[in-house]
Amino acid sequence: MHGSFHGYFFVYGSSFDDCLSSLAKFLQRCIDSSMVLNYEKCHFMIKFGIVLEHVISGNEIEIDPAMIEIIFALP
Repeated sequence: MHGSFHGYFFVYGSSFDDCLSSLAKFLQRCIDSSMVLNYEKCHFMIKFGIVLEHVISGNEIEIDPAMIEIIFALP
């Protein structure tokens, strides 16, 4: 059975070499399981991003301030 999975994957490490090693393992698992990645949605070496209404940067994960504004604006 074939289906589609729309999920998020994060590859990280304590050093650049650790990240590359983890990425290589992840990509090999994708190949082994015939998983196809959408290259337009793949981002590498980012230092800041918003994922699932959370701002991820450096060593911090915070709720996106825009989401807080939306919640406070609700009647």
